[in-house]
Amino acid sequence: MEKSAFFNGKLLPYLLLVPQLTITFVFFYWPASQAVRQSFLREDAFGLSSEFIGLENYQALFAQPEYYKAMLTTLVFSTLVAALSLSIALLFATQADKNLKAAPAYKLFMIWPYAVAPAVAGVLWFFMFHPTLGTLARPLRWMGFDWNPLLNGNHALILVVMAAVWKQISYNFLFFLAGLQSIPKSVIEAGAIDGAGPMRRFWTIVFPLLSPTTFFLLVVNVVYVFFDTFGIIDAVTGGGPAGATTTMVYKVYADGRLGGDLGSSAAQSVVLMAIVIALTAIQFRYVERKVQY
Repeated sequence: MEKSAFFNGKLLPYLLLVPQLTITFVFFYWPASQAVRQSFLREDAFGLSSEFIGLENYQALFAQPEYYKAMLTTLVFSTLVAALSLSIALLFATQADKNLKAAPAYKLFMIWPYAVAPAVAGVLWFFMFHPTLGTLARPLRWMGFDWNPLLNGNHALILVVMAAVWKQISYNFLFFLAGLQSIPKSVIEAGAIDGAGPMRRFWTIVFPLLSPTTFFLLVVNVVYVFFDTFGIIDAVTGGGPAGATTTMVYKVYADGRLGGDLGSSAAQSVVLMAIVIALTAIQFRYVERKVQY
């Protein structure tokens, strides 16, 4: 018989929630409310004077062709990073789930990139693929490929995608591996006895049972590519060349911190927050229906 703990004090549950609620308010709700307030103001670069201007910041924002270019870049960048990081991590996790002698070392090496800061990961990939000094850029030149992410926007976008994917694979790998190890082996063995091959067992048994983990990682990866890739882009390309790698989150920083336009930067952060919330709601509304718990 299991033992249960009972607490007579009705105030205790609320006291236990206070630390988390305080952190959420201080680091999310309060900054978000400040951004919404600032989006309706015109402020100087130092924030010493402000003037209420209504929706002028939003009107000026959506009149900029550069902002729509940043939206398109964000769409391409986020789609590539999320798709590649999830698929590669799933492939590595299925291999690590096998009974291999070197599996512990393999798992350890797979987890290491998660401990690397985004800016450091960006610098590592920048040095490896630097057009003149990079060790991995030299073979590309020997093969006749004119690799230059400093001048070519497509090359720069490919470089930041590779760095962001490499950084996120470890996180996805951990959850995919945990999900695979939680699947009963008897279910997979029953499929093998029925004559299903490895690929058929994976798509009809393993992947459907892995759908809760996949859905969770999909939501997390969307947030990652929209926000946490800022450090990689800033360290590798700084949004260039010619704005080819300027995503929405980097444009918030560029216009606010570098350009000194705090009102436009606040309006962009509100739009970005609304987009991420809408995407998350769509995923829970439509994608979660296909999840098999």
